[in-house]
Amino acid sequence: METIRLTTGQAIVKWLLAQRTVVDGEEVGVFAGVFGIFGHGNVTCLAEALQPVQEQLPTWRGHNEQSMALAAVAYGKAVRGRRIMIATSSIGPGSTNMVTAAAAAHANRIPVLLFSGDTFQHRIVDPVLQQVENFSDPTITAADAFKPVTRYWDRISRPEQIVQSLPQALAVMLDPATRGPVFLALPQDIQAEAYDYPAKFFAPKVHFIRRPGPDPRDIAEAAELLANAAKPMIIAGGGVHYSGAVAELTAFAEKRGIPVVETVAGKAALIHDHPNYAGPIGVTGSTAANSVAEDADVVLAVGTRLQDFTTGSWSVFKNPDTKFVAINTASWDAHKQMSVPVIGDAKVAIETLDAAIGDYKAPPEWLGFAQSRIAEWHEYLDSWKGREHDGPPAYAEVIQVINEICDDDDYCLSAAGGLPGELVMGWRSKSVGSFDSEYGYSTMGYEICGGWGAKMAKPDGDVIAWVGDGSYLMMNSDIYSTVMTGHKVIFMVCDNGGFAVINRLQVNTGGEEFNNLLRTARHERYFHVDFVKHAEAMGAIVEKVEKLEDLAAAYARAKEADRSYVIVVDIDQYTWTEGGAWWEVGVPEVSEREQVRVARAELEAEKKHQRVGI
Repeated sequence: METIRLTTGQAIVKWLLAQRTVVDGEEVGVFAGVFGIFGHGNVTCLAEALQPVQEQLPTWRGHNEQSMALAAVAYGKAVRGRRIMIATSSIGPGSTNMVTAAAAAHANRIPVLLFSGDTFQHRIVDPVLQQVENFSDPTITAADAFKPVTRYWDRISRPEQIVQSLPQALAVMLDPATRGPVFLALPQDIQAEAYDYPAKFFAPKVHFIRRPGPDPRDIAEAAELLANAAKPMIIAGGGVHYSGAVAELTAFAEKRGIPVVETVAGKAALIHDHPNYAGPIGVTGSTAANSVAEDADVVLAVGTRLQDFTTGSWSVFKNPDTKFVAINTASWDAHKQMSVPVIGDAKVAIETLDAAIGDYKAPPEWLGFAQSRIAEWHEYLDSWKGREHDGPPAYAEVIQVINEICDDDDYCLSAAGGLPGELVMGWRSKSVGSFDSEYGYSTMGYEICGGWGAKMAKPDGDVIAWVGDGSYLMMNSDIYSTVMTGHKVIFMVCDNGGFAVINRLQVNTGGEEFNNLLRTARHERYFHVDFVKHAEAMGAIVEKVEKLEDLAAAYARAKEADRSYVIVVDIDQYTWTEGGAWWEVGVPEVSEREQVRVARAELEAEKKHQRVGI
């Protein structure tokens, strides 16, 4: 047998280069690049192997391990899991910084490969710098923190183990049913150790993402439910995008006359003016979609994990006899709420279901109802334009200005705080697949680094990354990264003086304003951060827009700029878009505040509408 003698680090890189796939008819590497911060856990070995192959597998230097791993997540979302980014760190704090990003990838079902250095397997020199010692189990290191938030975890304790582990790890990341983050711990001594690897291990291999078909028995049961539905509704989740099933879902809805609502991850499956589009559903949804959900008797949930923001904590489906059909590659998601499970690829499942229900069409007045409600919703969104008031604009006003003038293929990106709700409700998608809001894990700090990763995936169009002042202060260094690497992003920095959306939740549940807005937090000096100076110091072009009527011109300048552009806008702390759904949070059962007692009574009243697994 022909062998090649390589260190573990060298063999890993050589194997990564050999993994190929086909995207839009072109053969490319499965692994598109590496985000790396090098330290004493990876600089001497893994970095030594990466340096010579920069033309085939470029390494991008981030400035925070969490942010660069989140950039890898954003890349994976933008390419719909068809290619994979890698992030690598040293041992200790560099490693644990990536845990949050792993959790975000896990919650969102996004493939990302994480390599972390680890302590020596021989243990002779324990404890080493940055080692966290476990007093009862010496095999545990900081790397074990990734176990709850990854789909596949391994510690490479012998060089030959990668022959088994790497193919298994890639299989997990490319399988729609198990897709998510993979973590491999690479002890320092093992990275450096050599082994005679089989040459065939490095033979180029072309991979593809499988499309598993559903069981005919599940299709038959689902078809019977749908064929007898008077008020059917489709929920388009993120799986519609990842399957590439937008055309099939759209054709199915058109043919059957069924309203389509969207989740956060499923947004931009239908454009905003499609006749079957009924708006975003749930807590960050519209009165239109939530009204349709109230009366629906059969819900076809496609590629969604049905989290509480989608379902209004399971309160939006008011019809006690509503039945669910769940199309999903993951059995875990397909069986939720005693749904009729259709386990398989969304594209294949929709085509199969379409063939099984014959000439069924929903009553035309049902789609007419949905169309009338979405028309009312659009009127509501239009009402934000030219709104007369004192003080700074609301989120909705800024969003409507940018939404109206942006190009159809501009890619809109956001994450935690008030912006996801405002954008999911207020951003009217002009093209399919043009929206990303990291709300699966609601990760503050995703916005700026996510814009960087998304731009790598979408070099030909503009990426608009919306970020609040709270997220900006939490993680902002990748503005510099976008400038340094030439990945231009337009950053909309919306400053409402703190964590205003959490302040809203605090007040709406009876609490007193406390510790969320900057002025209500403990302080000796209260002042506004000068985001213009800060962003300029990282190399971006920056301007602050004081008047809403000047925003369109500022955005036009941003479009023409040759590097990342930051637009800073002050935002009203108390004015919000309202979509009409309830969200369950813990409200104290006992309190001296009357407002809290009232909020508790409202909670108990709303809980009566919750669907409890039936």
